[in-house]
Amino acid sequence: MKILVNFGAGCILESGNALCFLADILGHIFKGRIRLAEVLKQVYEQGIQSVAIVALTSLASGAVLALQGYAAMGRFGAKEYVAHLVALSLVRELGPVFTALIFSGKAGARITAELGTMNVNDQVLATRTMGVDPVEYLVVPRMVACFLALPILTIISEIVGIAGGYCVGVWEAKIPGIFYLNQTIRAVQYVDFFSGFTKVFFFAVIIGWVSCYQGFFTKGGSLGVGRFTTKAVAYSYIFIILSNAVLTKVILTFWG
Repeated sequence: MKILVNFGAGCILESGNALCFLADILGHIFKGRIRLAEVLKQVYEQGIQSVAIVALTSLASGAVLALQGYAAMGRFGAKEYVAHLVALSLVRELGPVFTALIFSGKAGARITAELGTMNVNDQVLATRTMGVDPVEYLVVPRMVACFLALPILTIISEIVGIAGGYCVGVWEAKIPGIFYLNQTIRAVQYVDFFSGFTKVFFFAVIIGWVSCYQGFFTKGGSLGVGRFTTKAVAYSYIFIILSNAVLTKVILTFWG
């Protein structure tokens, strides 16, 4: 019983610290204390350097969706609806979630490892000694970059995923290319795109928040960096999946 009480108290304390940390970050952002040059650098490191892995994963996901859809719908003579299945699945659900998970494992882990290494090497303390706020100098640019990079990566992911489905639909299912494109355009409405795209901004905040928090408060030397990086990725995955379930319910309730 005592162990459970201590565990619960620790979780509450940790949650409180994390919320205070987020409030500090948002305070700097709303006050305009954003270092644009550092933000652009982080967008390059987090976003552009993640394009290849996101595109490859999305291409494979779109192709697999089309293959499975063709196998299932072909039994009922409805293979023409493969385009609908691929486009709606990627735009409304799989594109944002898969991209967020990949981004967390790629860019989120990098953020945590960078900040964690700086912390255990006393570089964060050094910035304070020089009169520079480490949250403003180190954390805010990474947080803002997450918010900018992830939506762009999501759009790329959805386009490439649809292209993967197109290749399978044309070559494997023998669906005419023009017909497949027309069906894709007809399938995806504005509400479909924005119902999925809205989630991305929540995912970006979650990834940036969790990764920066774990990195900023890393302790335990080089071993601690690995341990806190693993925690950051695991927590990001969990919160992305849970928040996706909640957001999907809310969006379907209001937008349908």
